[in-house]
Amino acid sequence: MRRKVILYTIAFILLPTLGWSQFHDANIQKFGFVSYMIDHYYVDTTNINKLTETAIKSMLSSLDPHSSYISKENLKRENEPLEGSFEGVGVVFQMMEDTLLVVQTISGGPSEKVGIMAGDRFIYVNDTTIAGVKMQNIDIQKRIRGPKGTVVNIKVLRRGVKELIDFNITRDKIPLYSVDASYMIDKKTGYIKIDRFSSTTVEEFNKALSKLKAQKMKNLIIDLQDNGGGFMSAAINIIDNFLDKGNLIVYQEGRAQPRDEYKATGDANNFDGKIIILVDEGSASASEIVTGAIQDWDRGVVVGRRTFGKGLVQKMLDLPDGSQIRLTTARYYTPSGRCIQRPYKDNIKEYRNDIIERYNNGELMHEDSISFPDSLKYNTLKLKRTVYGGGGIMPDIFVPLDTLKYTKYHRNLVAKGAFNTFIMKYLEKNRSQLEAKYPTTNQSEKIKNASFQKFLSEFEITDADINTLVEIGQKEKVELDKEQLEKSKALMKKQIKANIARDIWTSNEYFQIMNTENDIYNKAIEILSSDKSYDDALHKKRK
Repeated sequence: MRRKVILYTIAFILLPTLGWSQFHDANIQKFGFVSYMIDHYYVDTTNINKLTETAIKSMLSSLDPHSSYISKENLKRENEPLEGSFEGVGVVFQMMEDTLLVVQTISGGPSEKVGIMAGDRFIYVNDTTIAGVKMQNIDIQKRIRGPKGTVVNIKVLRRGVKELIDFNITRDKIPLYSVDASYMIDKKTGYIKIDRFSSTTVEEFNKALSKLKAQKMKNLIIDLQDNGGGFMSAAINIIDNFLDKGNLIVYQEGRAQPRDEYKATGDANNFDGKIIILVDEGSASASEIVTGAIQDWDRGVVVGRRTFGKGLVQKMLDLPDGSQIRLTTARYYTPSGRCIQRPYKDNIKEYRNDIIERYNNGELMHEDSISFPDSLKYNTLKLKRTVYGGGGIMPDIFVPLDTLKYTKYHRNLVAKGAFNTFIMKYLEKNRSQLEAKYPTTNQSEKIKNASFQKFLSEFEITDADINTLVEIGQKEKVELDKEQLEKSKALMKKQIKANIARDIWTSNEYFQIMNTENDIYNKAIEILSSDKSYDDALHKKRK
């Protein structure tokens, strides 16, 4: 008994030296005490840092699905997609047969400047072999990336060249674009695809919007399918293009945060034409802010399937050791007063598996498979249409998921990497012929566009190519299903063609090809085909 008292006394005496004296909360003292006792008296050697991280993760996970802890080591990687850039050599690569294969060099980037070409294989990085040693992608990235201005030596194997080619590449800042595509669908309708809301999204979007307006755009489709969100500020600034000055865009409030409103300034590059927002079950957070504001003000038509339902706001809080917690501090509300956050308190595991549940209960295929209680009913601000909170945003026009052409066999080929392997091998074999037939390097925009149109009209993936893909799949233990292959064959051919186009040009061309297979996209075009169709969709009453 005396020993126990002594131990407790020692612990509390030492707590101030651990930095806990500034806190007076008994629970915080308890946490520090337990941590100290484990570190000093547990039977086996422990890693107190790991235990502390585990405790923090456990605390945060018990609050809500979106509060989280990010270690110092992972913080930079987590933030890069939202920062809009990273520092490195500027290549897009795939691992093929345990070797880094350059898929594409970033235009104007360090690798392109020194002469690295698509199809090159990286063998050595600073005299360390990275080919054929089963090195993880993250470990390869660590060797290739580095601070701007530093030099990395890379030895490259190039098709048709016997000796390795030696390159000294000065690392630089490499942009990560969040606007994947922007183009004119026809003479009146423009299209912009936003992948995420990063620090550069507003600039990218406004540039794309201005370019389309210069081409006499009258209608705009904004594609937010599978856009998981990002910075709220980016969403707010994009919406500013479409609402009248003073219109509420979004507001947020929480237990310790008073109501904070964000309104349209009227200063943005306004567009007053018809708008359609494309969404699906992967559209979340900042995407839902954009969608909610457009819908609540009856400013445009929302087409697709019910969005994810994330209405919680996280604040990024830095910890002394360089790690970070993202703590939910508020809920956000659309202009009509909706919080679209779906329930999570009873079972967070079910929350995370909600998309699977939507598929299983038929919601993705049938609009009437979901219902909202009257307590979540709200009205839009101009046309007084019924909308709902509490579980994502229901589109004005529902488009079911096509389960016929996306077969299990097709999904398995994708999941096992057979598609990527086929495309890489195809490009490696045919790159010189493709570049000769469809020139892009050092060409004007007019010639590039003409080259792409030629590619669209005449390039085809053959049945023999598909047979090669099937063989690659079989090597990856994907058993051939002839019936499902026939159902998905046309889609497979188009996917391969689109990916080859992305390699020759950019993701802009990829989406121009693949969007023709997107039922949500095609429905939007149908709605915009006449003023009546658009007006009917905008005035559609929800029960």
